[in-house]
Amino acid sequence: MAITRDQCRAGRALLEWTQDHLAKVSNVSKKTLADFEAGKRTPYDRTLADLERALEGAGLEFIPENGGGAGIRFRGRKGQPL
Repeated sequence: MAITRDQCRAGRALLEWTQDHLAKVSNVSKKTLADFEAGKRTPYDRTLADLERALEGAGLEFIPENGGGAGIRFRGRKGQPL
């Protein structure tokens, strides 16, 4: 499953991260990230994997499309096991 632009935006919101921060953590250019989230382009699979890895590394879990739509959530909260 590749991360969607909605999951990317939602993940940043959950973590209270700016595009600048996610770009830095994922080693993806801010322009590429901004264009992806705005629906202007679809990055390479490798770039999507970098974004997904960065958000997962911060404690998020991606939920696949299961009839109710793809999503994202915390695996655990601070002080709780992941």
